[in-house]
Amino acid sequence: MTVRPVLRPWHLPALITGLSLCLGTAFAADPARPVSSQQRQTAQQVAQAGVALSELAPNAPDSHTVQPRDTLWDISKLFLTSPWRWPELWGMNLEQIRNPHLIYPGQVLVLDKSSGRARLRLAQAGGGAPSNVVKLSPRAREQVLDNGAIASIPLHLIGPFLNEAVILDDNSLAKAPRIVAAPEGRVNMSQGDQVYVRGDLGGLRNFRLFREAKPLIDPQSREVLGYEARYVGLAEFIQAEGAVKNAKGETLVVPATFHLKSVRQEAVVGDRLAPLPAGDLSAFQPHAPAGAMHGQVISVYGDALNAGQNQIVSLSRGAKDGLERGHVLALWRAGELRKDPTAPLKEQGMRLPDERHGLLFVFRVFERTAYALIVSAQDPVRAGDRFSEP
Repeated sequence: MTVRPVLRPWHLPALITGLSLCLGTAFAADPARPVSSQQRQTAQQVAQAGVALSELAPNAPDSHTVQPRDTLWDISKLFLTSPWRWPELWGMNLEQIRNPHLIYPGQVLVLDKSSGRARLRLAQAGGGAPSNVVKLSPRAREQVLDNGAIASIPLHLIGPFLNEAVILDDNSLAKAPRIVAAPEGRVNMSQGDQVYVRGDLGGLRNFRLFREAKPLIDPQSREVLGYEARYVGLAEFIQAEGAVKNAKGETLVVPATFHLKSVRQEAVVGDRLAPLPAGDLSAFQPHAPAGAMHGQVISVYGDALNAGQNQIVSLSRGAKDGLERGHVLALWRAGELRKDPTAPLKEQGMRLPDERHGLLFVFRVFERTAYALIVSAQDPVRAGDRFSEP
């Protein structure tokens, strides 16, 4: 029995597969998420079929030159909609391309329609590409990439949150080292200032500063799922805690001294210290949950009540529910309450169906909660909005 691929407009790989066979080592490997044999088989099938011309984006360019600050999400949108599915069906050269989620700047992707089906092929940069070339606007950002490859997603949007956005299983910050004073009796401390700290530092030198943690409450069950700590800044160890004796012979504690390397908001007495973890800007591979996934948005990160594209939200599901880093989720808008003007008065009340209006990209997962980037949203996203598998 022959399995034939089902092509959809949101399957970027169906368009890109022809490109994959000539890219060679243009893709970087991601050992954290190996490509499955089923994905390989599907990619090979789609590579032969291409995609119908009717499934191309209306303004799909004849070619695109990959720029250093492009992301595959951006490039995908040039050719097809809903680009998050591209890694699942990307055509691969099994011997040379170990994982398809990164490509390199300078490559020219040419849209080939000569066979009546759409494929992309690789051309030489500056080698007579068609005139209708679309280049994405460069954007300044920080990124950590293997061998200069571009990222699957915009790392500059989530990079800071990998260290700054923290959800604790319990309110353990209450027992963490804390700022107890500042020189000259200062109340608010800024970047470059010194602060005095008491508590067990565990021999570490670099710490994050957090303010009081607020509970994250499940919108349905009202259960506390974790505690979100409010990020203040970074502090660096200067001098260890000590002790002196006063005139009466009593022992007095001399707090440790720290230097404030950076702050997002002014530090105050009582702010807590947490160890600075190793940076994690490794590649993320977008993929759908293996099964059904339902939950709600708990809150918008920061002080806002509503959120839009490129903002961060916390979710009511986490690792214990099967949520993973890289999961793409659909955002749903609750159906409006309306009256049916054609029905008798007592039967006019009705609720319209829920409507899908955006996408979330999960980039950090805790035991019972997670953080996600709003990739797209037609309407403002609020606490209580629901999500599902896409």
